[in-house]
Amino acid sequence: MAALARDGVAEGTWLRADRQEGGRGRQGRAWVSPPGNLYASTLVRRMAGDPPAPSLALVAAVALDALLQGWLGADRLMIKWPNDLLVDGAKISGILLEGVDDAVVVGIGVNLAHHPANIDRLATSLAALGLSAPDPGDFAEELAASFAAWLARWRGEGLGVVLARWQARAHPVGTALSVRAPEGVLDGLYDGLDGTGALRLKTADGRLHLVHAGDVFLL
Repeated sequence: MAALARDGVAEGTWLRADRQEGGRGRQGRAWVSPPGNLYASTLVRRMAGDPPAPSLALVAAVALDALLQGWLGADRLMIKWPNDLLVDGAKISGILLEGVDDAVVVGIGVNLAHHPANIDRLATSLAALGLSAPDPGDFAEELAASFAAWLARWRGEGLGVVLARWQARAHPVGTALSVRAPEGVLDGLYDGLDGTGALRLKTADGRLHLVHAGDVFLL
């Protein structure tokens, strides 16, 4: 998708792979990709007046959450900052942004038929939850529609509407978190998001930290 972005492909284009041999997760982690899961990416062209580009991670999270509610219902799903979706506490998806010239590539992986084992956090899939895994192509079409709807709101109504939906679907204020940020590990209590989508973390000394990047673990 990055090459297509440089070649001028239109916003809204989606690519889907049956499996990935060179895929990667956040911070360069290996990405396990057996056939049967969703491995897809789309392109957003940045326009004057758009909200900050990193907030597209929140757009992708609420769009995917809205779609997965059709399989799992709202109560079992939760968003964890900035864009992980958890089912009963186990991760079911991954979202990664990459800037390419004037565009942002949004990569989305969803565990439909399989999930990785022996990683540093619980993971699951629709199949592991006892559901019939949807065809990845059909799922991609539904995700594209959900993402387009939330992208239009992000661009037309502003970031606030996305932040409100994200916070309504996330862990509650006061949840204990551990954040592995570039500057080190921070433990504290979740205090919502700021106006740009950064995580507000209140530590035991009463200080409020704004986290713009890092891995978050529920304690």
